[in-house]
Amino acid sequence: MDRTRFLVKTSAVYAFIGAFIGSHMAGGGGLELSAIHAHILVVGWLSLFAFAMFYKVFPIPKESKLALVHVWGSFIGVFGLTLGMWLYYTNPIPGLETFNTVFFIVGGTILLIAFAVFLVIAFKHGKYISED
Repeated sequence: MDRTRFLVKTSAVYAFIGAFIGSHMAGGGGLELSAIHAHILVVGWLSLFAFAMFYKVFPIPKESKLALVHVWGSFIGVFGLTLGMWLYYTNPIPGLETFNTVFFIVGGTILLIAFAVFLVIAFKHGKYISED
């Protein structure tokens, strides 16, 4: 799997969704989705794009299992957090409040774990991170 390509393409999807929600809010005059809009852009677009650039700039071994866990954890975590947040705040299907809350929490937890794995990668593979 090409980590950089996967993360850049995924971040582009989130950039579009975030921009679409922002334009919808601006056109409709309501700010009800502002927290969701912000999280989609920050964790979906910016974080995934930053991770892609990290893998492009620094030669983290392609066979790194930590990197694999990080990339997939980031992908699943961003999806779970942002969709869970939307479900939690909009409650589109009455009666699923507990499910929505759990979905939101699990997505956020997976993303937090992915960030922790990134921290480990930065220190474990620190010899590859250099200005040289």
